[in-house]
Amino acid sequence: MEVSLRSTAAPLKISPLTRVASVVQPQLDEVSARIARQTDAFDPAIEGYISYALKSGGKRMRPLVALLGGAATGAVTKAHIDLAVIVELIHLATLVHDDVMDEAERRRSQPTLNARWGNALSVLLGDSLFAHALDLSTKFDDPGISRAIARATRDVCTGEIIQTQRQFDLHLAVEEYFRIIELKTATLFAVAAELGAKLNNAPAPQVEALANFGRHLGAAYQIYDDCIDLAGRESATGKTLGTDLRKGKMTLPMLRLLHHASAIEKERYCQLILEGDYASVNLLLKTTAAAAMDEALASGVARSQQARAQLEDLPESRALESLHLFADAITLMLQSLRVQAA
Repeated sequence: MEVSLRSTAAPLKISPLTRVASVVQPQLDEVSARIARQTDAFDPAIEGYISYALKSGGKRMRPLVALLGGAATGAVTKAHIDLAVIVELIHLATLVHDDVMDEAERRRSQPTLNARWGNALSVLLGDSLFAHALDLSTKFDDPGISRAIARATRDVCTGEIIQTQRQFDLHLAVEEYFRIIELKTATLFAVAAELGAKLNNAPAPQVEALANFGRHLGAAYQIYDDCIDLAGRESATGKTLGTDLRKGKMTLPMLRLLHHASAIEKERYCQLILEGDYASVNLLLKTTAAAAMDEALASGVARSQQARAQLEDLPESRALESLHLFADAITLMLQSLRVQAA
């Protein structure tokens, strides 16, 4: 598959996403400032915990999708800032819960909430962030915006529940894996892009195109995240790796590994998975079973390029260029991970 990229060398020295955000950087900075101020909405007794949780985010990808969805269909308004804050709060809530379920100890090179204060408090803090985000969503003039955000939040939780149900399921179909990541990750990207356009009363075809863009982009990013959990370096990512394997989450690299294995190999690989032997699986995916990682990364690249293809009928603008660059950035992230794995 031919991959279309634009000036790929320079951004990698900083971040593949640096150029993507430039067209809405002032608004993205305002989103970050607004997120930091959300502690004011909580009881003083838990402000410190909330503040710590709000600092656990990183790339602001979902807010960026929301802002670019607005910029590509008109102006970026206060409502777009509100939307961006809300989708990031929902994402941060999922991170808090994910770290509890994965027993992760590090995120952004800092101890996770659960590592510092335990699971019970962390679960309740995640719940509080979800509730606060949904409360903020009721402030939009159009109640349909709030309903869409609530449905997306439900889908995110549904995806996480199904994934938990299917832990250590060595017979999980690839199609079911894609359904899980569509729900738990792609949905929030899709609603961010879709509502960014809807807030500008964009024509229905543009709204649909941006929703599809977000869906494919989110799926591509989740594939990247699943691959980096097995092939990345903790010193580079700043978070605990290998948690998917140890918790029995059957991600795409693992499914491809089992798909290509002989009967004898499959028996051995299944044993490694059930034992959570991260070191052995990591080595396999870098050596004799590298084709499994290659296939998983190629699937991610295909989804990022599908995202790009959704933009064909949007009007030319700097924001449209940034959306193209966004898809290309995910492609670069996937390709650079293959270099690391090699």
